[in-house]
Amino acid sequence: VQLQASGGGLVQAGGSLRLSCTASGRTFSRHGVGWFRQAPEKEREFVAASTGGRSTVYADSVKGRFTISRDSAKNTVYLQMNSLKPEDTAVYYCATGQPIYSSASQESAYNYWGQGTLVTVSS
Repeated sequence: VQLQASGGGLVQAGGSLRLSCTASGRTFSRHGVGWFRQAPEKEREFVAASTGGRSTVYADSVKGRFTISRDSAKNTVYLQMNSLKPEDTAVYYCATGQPIYSSASQESAYNYWGQGTLVTVSS
């Protein structure tokens, strides 16, 4: 299974970006997908997830601003990021596994990871 995250870039504060995560060797429709991020000199943290049962989970820091969604026909999961803040600057990773709602924020719930895409939000 290989995951490819894309869509990162440089954006001004208040702007929007949409990240994409595509997979080869796995059909997302049967699995959960999560987004995590790692800012410079910080530990990787959970951002959002869509479980196999289609429940969505968000970190408190992104609730109301980020939306995770799926396009089954394209086998792609998106992370729409609005009202971006400088503190959202990080490398964003997508991951897939079998998270349930209660474990969706835990890295251990995912067994395949993409390479990351850099999001930089300028003030």
